[in-house]
Amino acid sequence: MIYSCGSNTEKAPSNPPPGQYVQEPGDSLANKPGEVPSDNTTSKGIGKFKDVKLNHPLDQKLVDAGKATYDVKCGSCHKLTEEKLVGPGWKGVTDRRTPEWILNFVTNTDEMIDKDATAQKMMEICMVKMPNQNLNDQQAMEILEFMRKNDGKN
Repeated sequence: MIYSCGSNTEKAPSNPPPGQYVQEPGDSLANKPGEVPSDNTTSKGIGKFKDVKLNHPLDQKLVDAGKATYDVKCGSCHKLTEEKLVGPGWKGVTDRRTPEWILNFVTNTDEMIDKDATAQKMMEICMVKMPNQNLNDQQAMEILEFMRKNDGKN
């Protein structure tokens, strides 16, 4: 998640193909006070996701499926607020990390923790290694869409 940090006057397609993301206007990657710092807010992380286009507006079916996955695989360690539970809270994550980084982290967790500087810093703060949840690409995209909804994106 590279989407452009500059101004882009192109209008996003109204109905992108499933799994195709179009950047939402106003998406930012600024660090929030008290959050895990990100050395490079343009980092895509390590993995197969190189250029993610975000949906605008959000795809409610993806949001709902992402919430279902969150409830089963993520909610026991991550709150939807900024509060840390076992892992960091999810509020604002789509402002701090690129879509590519998020997708690569949830689908390539072990390699990201071993090699990505931001993931390593998160591990230092959380003190617990996130287990690989074995999410497929579709589930990862659904989680991303749910995260965006949680962050107030539309």
